Amino acid sequence: MSEIVTNQSGDKKINRSSNSSICESLYSRIFKIRIEEFLGLMFFGPMVFLTAKAYLFFRASGDVPRVFVGDVQRVFAVILVVGITLLIIKYRPKWSFLRETLPIAYCLAIYTNLHDTIHFANPNDIHDTLIAIDQWMFGIQPVVWAEQFIHPVLTEFFSFCYMIFFLFAPIVAYTLYLKGRKTQFRETLVSIVLCFYAGYVLYVIFPAAPPRIMLKELFTVGFDGTPIADAALKMVNLLPSDSRAAFPSLHAAVTLLSLMFAFKHVRWLFWAMLPFCTGLVLSTIYLRHHYVVDLLAGFLLGISAFIYGPKIDSWWRSKPYSGKVVPDA
Repeated sequence: MSEIVTNQSGDKKINRSSNSSICESLYSRIFKIRIEEFLGLMFFGPMVFLTAKAYLFFRASGDVPRVFVGDVQRVFAVILVVGITLLIIKYRPKWSFLRETLPIAYCLAIYTNLHDTIHFANPNDIHDTLIAIDQWMFGIQPVVWAEQFIHPVLTEFFSFCYMIFFLFAPIVAYTLYLKGRKTQFRETLVSIVLCFYAGYVLYVIFPAAPPRIMLKELFTVGFDGTPIADAALKMVNLLPSDSRAAFPSLHAAVTLLSLMFAFKHVRWLFWAMLPFCTGLVLSTIYLRHHYVVDLLAGFLLGISAFIYGPKIDSWWRSKPYSGKVVPDA
């Protein structure tokens, strides 16, 4: 608060030093942690609110889907992880590997919860517009057109590629970490985390249900009958029917981003990942998870994260009080 002081002549003046101290203290606390940790804390509140809102809504109706029970459990898991992270920052700053790892964990947990609860934040869907754009671009719905290629072998391969989505980014980042290339590791990790969080914001601004829900009456062929596809189908069926996380495609964004960093820093890993990353992108249409326009928006997001992610992290760490990163040996 500002303090009012009186000088010898009786004039009153406002002493703003206390306000300045509060701002400086807040500034130092914010920049003392790293940007990926700050973003996790900022998104944690909305995640808890939307998860509670969804859970209470279904509880009032007398039937809480399993996915929302899992979301509530994940909230407590994130609280535990955030608490551990803060303790490491304060008491064990040299535990660099654990500190670098945990933000990815709660980033993915927040992603999973927001994926399920977007419709409780913004009910103004845009999937009809996305369907119209795909129709305008191709004269047909690509997800429907792709039915002619459905085959058990392709279904198994594409389902496998789709299921291992969460592995690509950590593999690239932690390969760099294990090679002792800390600067490149930070560049990759922060860009991936920023890409995820930017995608969450866009999900809420542009809620859209996937084609497997919106165009299901047009489909004449199913995917069941093969082991991996059946497992993937069970995972998809756990998602709420009002899922609104289609636009942009984070599968496309993060996969492309992972490939670009692999190509830049670990070329052999790029070539090893390329067939599976290509399969993942194609699987989003083949398995009816995304519209083509989702992929285009996802690619743009991934490229933007590749360009600006390292710059944002560099700007953050240039601030006084910022969390320090151990440089390359």
